[in-house]
Amino acid sequence: MLAADFIHPLIPSIKISEPIGLALKKMEELELTTLPVVEGGVFLGFVEDEILLEQDHLDIQIAQVELECASCWVYADQHLYDVLRVAGEHQTKWVGVMERDQQYLGVVPTQDALTAYADNLSIHSQGSVLVISLQMKDFQLSEISRLIESENSKILSCQLYTDPLDSQAVEVTLKLDKPDSRHVKATLVRFGYQVMDFAQEEAGQSADEERIGNLLRFLDI
Repeated sequence: MLAADFIHPLIPSIKISEPIGLALKKMEELELTTLPVVEGGVFLGFVEDEILLEQDHLDIQIAQVELECASCWVYADQHLYDVLRVAGEHQTKWVGVMERDQQYLGVVPTQDALTAYADNLSIHSQGSVLVISLQMKDFQLSEISRLIESENSKILSCQLYTDPLDSQAVEVTLKLDKPDSRHVKATLVRFGYQVMDFAQEEAGQSADEERIGNLLRFLDI
């Protein structure tokens, strides 16, 4: 699940010294609206077709137009989560990937990263979802897992969300393998856990799948 594993092999880069006419030709051939700009193996940002089409002459160099998202990149050995974090911060469809010596390797499409993220959350597996609220100091996944397994259920995925109003409070969202989580909820409550929400997933599209789909549509990718 490293950034390097999701580099798209068919997205070319363009040099800052090359004319915008060449960039537009590459975009047209590959049906792209954005290209990564690289010079001397160093990632400099992205150039958009809208910016290029505003220029008066096609022989103007890329160096003379405004680039975007110069800091929208991660190292090759960073996790997929870092790719999604950077993509979210910059609201971009691609994230550049570099070696630790700053040499450019390629780009990761946000769509590919989201798809891999969704698969990692096991959202395609039917089951149920529990949301637990607690203090960070009290969070022990091994203990929560033990209680859940005592009810013959298993955790498929786990996510933590911090409370913006209380840095010590967290919400733990658990995806379980059993559709009926009522007995698990009762056990957790009996042992002092505050269960904020629980829901059985119906056959068909899960809530997580729907959210991922909505995000992809928002990004128009």
